[in-house]
Amino acid sequence: MGDNLEKGQDYEQKAEKKLGGWGLFGSKFDDAADLFERAANCYKLAKSWDKAGATYVKLANCHIKLDSKHEAAGAYVDAAHSYKKVNISEAVSCLDQAVNLFCEIGRITMAAKYLKEIAELYESEQNIEQAITYYEKSADFYENEEGTTSANQCKAKVAQFASQLEQYQKAIEIYEDIARQSLNNNLLKYGARGHLLNAGICQLCKGDVVAITNALERYQEMDPTFGGTREYRLLANIASAMDEEDVTKFTEVIKEFDSMSPLDPLKTTLLLRVKEKLKAKELEEDDLT
Repeated sequence: MGDNLEKGQDYEQKAEKKLGGWGLFGSKFDDAADLFERAANCYKLAKSWDKAGATYVKLANCHIKLDSKHEAAGAYVDAAHSYKKVNISEAVSCLDQAVNLFCEIGRITMAAKYLKEIAELYESEQNIEQAITYYEKSADFYENEEGTTSANQCKAKVAQFASQLEQYQKAIEIYEDIARQSLNNNLLKYGARGHLLNAGICQLCKGDVVAITNALERYQEMDPTFGGTREYRLLANIASAMDEEDVTKFTEVIKEFDSMSPLDPLKTTLLLRVKEKLKAKELEEDDLT
């Protein structure tokens, strides 16, 4: 590793010397770029991630001087992938630079890909607000390029975070929109019921039984097969338990569904919120009698 570190420093010094010396404008930056790339690879082998990241940024600057924007964007991505092992904020900054360059040269799908990667980095840092912002940007970019499946993956993330933050109406609108799009695509049609289930659970979290009943009617109009699914029965039976303020029935309904189709952590969390509200309501009724 020490050997690679020394090699990297040697290549980097030679590159800096090239930039500081005389020579034809283009060839000077071309030669330096080649040396910076070698230096960065050596730093990666030495697991010196900060140095690798910083050197890739120098490489990107050489490509910008040569007006090679695609190569510059690629170097910023390489810098980000080195930085993300040690410095998330630097990784985000480099990916942002790459996104701007990809937009300049019309590579919108590439820009969308790295906006999503920024969102994932923020998510790993539990910075949900910024993660939402970047997942939304990525979804917009993917939609502009007809990348419906990738756009919907990003939108589903936004809906997930919105529901966690109790922004239920926002989550409902997103899940319903994804379901609507899925129903118009033969390959995605089967997955629509999962999105309608998520939307329905968010309706349950709002606690308005009339709104839930109306939503279930709408979902059957959207997808005529939905009424015969286990997802529909789960939502309808929970709505019934809520209407009757019956915590025991609520618990049994969920237990039965979970034994056949295990609920993911998000659905479990949301349904626990519904249960807590129902228990609180039941206690209120008991206090009044």
